[in-house]
Amino acid sequence: MDSLIAPIFLDFMGKPVWVWLTFVGLVLALLAFDLGILNRRRDREIGVKESLRLSAFYIAVALLFGGWVWWSMGDTAAAQYYTGFFIEKSLSLDNVFVISLIFTYFAVPRSYQHRVLFWGILGVIVMRGLMIAAGAALVSEFHWVLYVFGAFLLLTGVKMLFAVDKEPDLANNPALRFLNRHLRITDGFRGQKFFVREAGPDGRTALYATPLFLALMMVEFADLIFAVDSVPAIFAITTDPYIIYTSNIFAILGLRALYFALAAMVHRFRYLKYALALVLVFIGGKIFYTQVFGKPDPLISLGVTLTLIAGGVVVSLLKTRSEGKRLPAE
Repeated sequence: MDSLIAPIFLDFMGKPVWVWLTFVGLVLALLAFDLGILNRRRDREIGVKESLRLSAFYIAVALLFGGWVWWSMGDTAAAQYYTGFFIEKSLSLDNVFVISLIFTYFAVPRSYQHRVLFWGILGVIVMRGLMIAAGAALVSEFHWVLYVFGAFLLLTGVKMLFAVDKEPDLANNPALRFLNRHLRITDGFRGQKFFVREAGPDGRTALYATPLFLALMMVEFADLIFAVDSVPAIFAITTDPYIIYTSNIFAILGLRALYFALAAMVHRFRYLKYALALVLVFIGGKIFYTQVFGKPDPLISLGVTLTLIAGGVVVSLLKTRSEGKRLPAE
């Protein structure tokens, strides 16, 4: 009996296996609840009010999990978890903007969008896990990698501060061009299917991808690009893989719920990107500060991060207040 119980107390990436299993079980339960109960009707549209309620639910679960981290691992780990969660949640607002452009480009019906987002998030969970595991291995073996992360975050933040607003050119995206060259694509949607078998121009039956599958692949590609910023950012806060992964995944889980509310008003947050740029500069600079003066209190990092993000949100809403009043009439 002891030989069966012992493995769950073994360490995996610095934490007992049972701690990881608890987190995985919670994520699977949330996904099952979302897919099996909230979206039993696959063609049902999610309204703004429902989107906000679901998002509040996911945020509440994430905050409660942070409370468990505080109780079981201490206040330092909890501060690092909350900092990572809020950074990833804020960076995901840019992701919402890009996803909205992708759905518009492919003319994805609103009733199909939740399916793309659900499977997209499953892919993100796996992708982030691989990237975080690779990053943890690199940092553990080569500590100087943190300096590379810090320099990258500083450069990215400065670039964001001075970048001119420009929408991505999806038509010339290399990933989309690759998919169009190497896949048979149907001339329209086939319900909510990603693949179908049907006769081609030569009369032979073959497997075809639908535009919905292309939209899914572009959503995954967009997250890969955003992960290049968010993963180094959280490694600058902590090198604990468990804190990094859990804070990232809880922020991403609520993205699907939040999308339907934010997609209609993402233009109201146009000044938030400057706050996010300052957050990246602050976190990148923190790496170099730590080496010279010592590690600052994690609560300072959390406080500065929340202050910058809240400031960006408030300024955005105040600056675009007149647009929000015009929106219902339009």
